[in-house]
Amino acid sequence: MDGTPLTSPLRKTVQHRTISAAVAAELRRRILDGEVPAGSQLRQDALATEFAVSRIPVREALMQLEAEGLVKIHPHRGAVVPELSLAEIEELFELRLLLEPRLLAASAPQLSDDDYARLDRILEEYSDELRARHVSRWGELNRAFHLLLYSRAEKPRTAGIVANLLQDCDRHTRLQLSLTGGMERAEAEHAELVHLCRAGRIDDACELLRAHIENVGRALRRFLEER
Repeated sequence: MDGTPLTSPLRKTVQHRTISAAVAAELRRRILDGEVPAGSQLRQDALATEFAVSRIPVREALMQLEAEGLVKIHPHRGAVVPELSLAEIEELFELRLLLEPRLLAASAPQLSDDDYARLDRILEEYSDELRARHVSRWGELNRAFHLLLYSRAEKPRTAGIVANLLQDCDRHTRLQLSLTGGMERAEAEHAELVHLCRAGRIDDACELLRAHIENVGRALRRFLEER
């Protein structure tokens, strides 16, 4: 080795990946926060100008968001934030009902004292953000709570699918909860889930989880039908 720095093409590749990750993170936040509503078109040239970058990292960012289900790239329209149909909502919650109780049943007996301490901190932060009406934090904390509950299941593929499902319906669920006052019920049910798991009442916790998912799905479907 002669100490020669990275070749220009490799350096550019690293830079593009770093920039594209930052662009993807900001666009992801805007979509999940509702700043970019469903049906919006994301134009590469406009985004490149806004972020003061070339179109390459923007294109890479949009491809990443498409893989996450947050945008759909059409041949002639470019990237569009998709609207979930009622049929898609049904499927998402059917899958959640199928997978999440199984993950909880496998994970809950293995949760450690440190896991419960982290769950308690999430619940406390969730309550603080609820009182402050910081809508942007609700989805993030909800996903963190559920995935931590399932983290000891040792079923990484299933957990990955569930993580995607939670993200897919996050925009709509957050909007529905904020407009219909469902956050307080979700807060209470989350606290009871932790209580039941901590007490070793795993079957009761799984039943509550099923009811929790069914309630959110039913409320979301009703909300979308009435919009």
